[in-house]
Amino acid sequence: MSKLVTIFGGSGFLGRQIARIMAAEGWRVRVAVRRPNEAGFVRAMGAVGQVEPVTCNVRNDLSVTAAMTDADAVINCVGILVREGKNSFDMIHDEAAMRVARISAELGIPKLVHISAAGADEDSPSNYAATKGRGEISVLMHRPDAAVLRPSVMFGQGDGLYNKIAGMTRLKLFLFVPGASSRVQPVFVNDVARVAAMCAAGQAPGGIYELGGPDVMTMREVARQVLDVTGRRRAIIGLPGVVAATFGSALDAAQWMTGGLVTNRVITRDQAVTLRRDNLATPRAGEILGFDDVGIVPTAAAAVIPSYLWRFRPSGQYDAIKQSAKSLRDN
Repeated sequence: MSKLVTIFGGSGFLGRQIARIMAAEGWRVRVAVRRPNEAGFVRAMGAVGQVEPVTCNVRNDLSVTAAMTDADAVINCVGILVREGKNSFDMIHDEAAMRVARISAELGIPKLVHISAAGADEDSPSNYAATKGRGEISVLMHRPDAAVLRPSVMFGQGDGLYNKIAGMTRLKLFLFVPGASSRVQPVFVNDVARVAAMCAAGQAPGGIYELGGPDVMTMREVARQVLDVTGRRRAIIGLPGVVAATFGSALDAAQWMTGGLVTNRVITRDQAVTLRRDNLATPRAGEILGFDDVGIVPTAAAAVIPSYLWRFRPSGQYDAIKQSAKSLRDN
């Protein structure tokens, strides 16, 4: 019988790509999510019955145990960018990560892959980065053999970076960019998924992996790249950290006053704090691993983002045709 992998958060941005890759390699894939009725699309990533979404609450021991029973590998992709209801940063990034690691050890599951983030640091002023750092410590306490992946900001179809900036270009005249001078190392989500799949399959060793793309860019340069791809002209205005944090705090307050009915997905105060620091991958030989250690050449954003940012062009999919028509008229 084919081996079984349980992917917690397997319907998310990264998780679905891991599911697709592992299904193509012949694995049975169990996608553990809060709402399996909303994750039915993952079934199409494999043969009939090969990829199956199941209900799981990562805050509950019995639920996590049931989701990984009989699994040969476990991958934890669960993470949040903003607090929603009971899902706080501590609860998801630390406590849930510890629960998955502990139970995987108790069940004797051979491989565990944990998705963290570049910049994870228990002493970070960012709550997001701090809880990611504590989560790593908790995971390695129970599973010192685990593979811990720290990707920089990821891009790809449906990402939260390039798509958000591209959406902001629809505003007239200005493009406001928090943390404009902070550096990031955009990494293709499929490349990160390949490393996760290799670690789960035992084709790559356990350890800490820092994963970044081939280009180090400031947020201002990322915004300029988006403008070039979408064919729009906007003045890029960098928002000082204090201004971004104040704006984020106001939006956080609005979320609190509505009792969580409206979630702040624009920018939170914590995200503004996070953007003050560089988000880079820093592999170090013998200590921190990277793409080179698994034989993967990372993909540049410039090679991928035109394939999904075309919808933000002034004329969408017809933009290139309109430009060609202008050339014809000129002749």
